[in-house]
Amino acid sequence: MELEGELLERVRTYESLSRWERAELGRDLRRLGLSYGEIMEMIPVEKSTLATWCRDVELTETQIDAIRARRAQEPGIPRDTNRKRRNEIADLRRVARAIAGELFNDPHWIAGLVLYWAEGAKSRNHVRMANADPRALRLFIGWIRTFVDPAARFSLQLHLHEGNDEVSARTYWSNQTGLLRANFHKTFIKPQGTGHRKNHLEHGICTVKLRAFADAWNVIMEWIDSVAGHFGLDEPQN
Repeated sequence: MELEGELLERVRTYESLSRWERAELGRDLRRLGLSYGEIMEMIPVEKSTLATWCRDVELTETQIDAIRARRAQEPGIPRDTNRKRRNEIADLRRVARAIAGELFNDPHWIAGLVLYWAEGAKSRNHVRMANADPRALRLFIGWIRTFVDPAARFSLQLHLHEGNDEVSARTYWSNQTGLLRANFHKTFIKPQGTGHRKNHLEHGICTVKLRAFADAWNVIMEWIDSVAGHFGLDEPQN
């Protein structure tokens, strides 16, 4: 796709643009119906950054079909087999964004979300949190069951130092989290080091993992983005 006029000039002068202007350019190119790959050929931007800029830009079915047609002309490019799942995720995120607007004044929701933002896993499709403070894990578990999935199921994994009593640690964390019937994954045992560190935790660190988590991860990430946008945190503050 050939660009003309003011948009082409912005592409040519990309290096001199401010961060906000670069993000606006990325969004404008996406609105034209360009794929991320096509945009990245025009401007030097990482795909993850581009995806963040364009997370609210929704392509039409016509634009998606046009991208697929252009890609089909490239040898070795497989046909799109994930459209249904992408649409499901887009719907999940739209609903999550609407729910977030209704929950900003709920201190329980804010507390749990900020806790997860700071301490929770951000890897795609993994909802888990590790902590040595059982109160933080109880907040995480209660928050998930209140706002994400009332029927949520969890598993536990421990990180212990060599010499810790694993049986005692499992009992402790089962009781502290209230997950008395939770499955435990294989415990990670950290071997003894130089001997200089003396503050070994008696019961180690516990990781609580949500089972059946793909949809929940997308919801939580959308909520984090919504809070960041609500408080103007997407750009550095002067």
